Amino acid sequence: MGKRSGNFNKIFAMQLATIFIGFIIFGISENIKGPAIPRIQLDFMLSESQLGTLLSLNALGYLIACSFTAYLTKIWGIKRVTIIAFAAMAISGILIFFSQHYSLFSASYFLMYIGNGMLEIGLAILGARIFVKNTGTMMNLSHGFYGLSSTVAPLIATGLMEVTINGYTLDWRGMYLVMLLLSVIPIVFALFSTFPGDDIEQEDRLPLKTLLKDPVIWLMVLVLTFGVVSELAVGGWLVNFLEKAYGWSTVSASSMLSAFFLCFALARLLLGPLTDKIGFTLSLIVFSGISAACTFAAIFGGENLAFLFAAAGVGIAMIYPTVMAFIARRYPKGSDTAITFTVTLMGVGSVIGNYLIGGVIEITKGIFGADSPIGLFRGLQAGYGVIGLCAALSSVAGIILYTYLYKRKEII
Repeated sequence: MGKRSGNFNKIFAMQLATIFIGFIIFGISENIKGPAIPRIQLDFMLSESQLGTLLSLNALGYLIACSFTAYLTKIWGIKRVTIIAFAAMAISGILIFFSQHYSLFSASYFLMYIGNGMLEIGLAILGARIFVKNTGTMMNLSHGFYGLSSTVAPLIATGLMEVTINGYTLDWRGMYLVMLLLSVIPIVFALFSTFPGDDIEQEDRLPLKTLLKDPVIWLMVLVLTFGVVSELAVGGWLVNFLEKAYGWSTVSASSMLSAFFLCFALARLLLGPLTDKIGFTLSLIVFSGISAACTFAAIFGGENLAFLFAAAGVGIAMIYPTVMAFIARRYPKGSDTAITFTVTLMGVGSVIGNYLIGGVIEITKGIFGADSPIGLFRGLQAGYGVIGLCAALSSVAGIILYTYLYKRKEII
């Protein structure tokens, strides 16, 4: 018995290492682009629209990967798929390093995002299968590692680009090579581990048709999409708001963004047990509501309440992992299908969300005077207000979900 228990602990430790380090790599790969993009733009002499096209193509690659990963998991098993995702990222790092022409660079960058999308779904499926006990706590904890690496990734990337070895400066190509080769570490842990769920027979799995008839999954899509649009938009718009609305320096505005990510990471690391205690459905309502309240108070409360922009990170951080925990609990034999469905639709919503914020800013500026300072200020307020509105709508979708489940005595 002791030997079997020791063996189980060793396998569980390997599984945890694969997931936790996987989320660190995921956070790094998504957030090292900030400091690198101006240099990439300069090296390849890209216009703003070409740069926008490059990033849009990557979002598309990410979505494509999200859509086929669950299918590959059914054929090859989660272990192989996870290893392939990490390998794709390591290979993309090597290709980016050697890309002297824009065509090879954009193809390499596209491959990195395919790996990223596969990893997002792969890690979510792994978490759903492994974290059977304390699901909320463990989901939030693992996603907390993503938050931590997201916080430090831009700083590490900036430092690495300046490093010189034997007269050779790493620059952005070398930085991508070093950071993405870290993907080899979780590959080693995954190789020596086994993962549950691959042994479920095909006929025992939850069919997509059955899933689509469940109103709960559609409400989950709404909760997740509004929550994630609100979360991701902060990275793109907070610094812009603080610089243009309040005249803050880039350093001060970036510090507020770092504070947001810090609140975000700490919430996931520390507040997970609370979601298990009060229930996942109620947690979604409460935390998205807190984020909306903080965001609106920060927008309309003036510069003195700007710290609430960072505090909003505490609420919005909890949405994604709690939705994953909810799915794992509600669809134990169909978690891979359910996760793929919700995350893919969420990805589509995220693309629309950023265009919407930009559009609202332009329209509001036009109403109050496109070239006047008050026009710009009101435009920024309205645009950032969309971020708060998304958090509020996430909470509203959560209330509808809670009502539906309460009537059926299926509260999770």
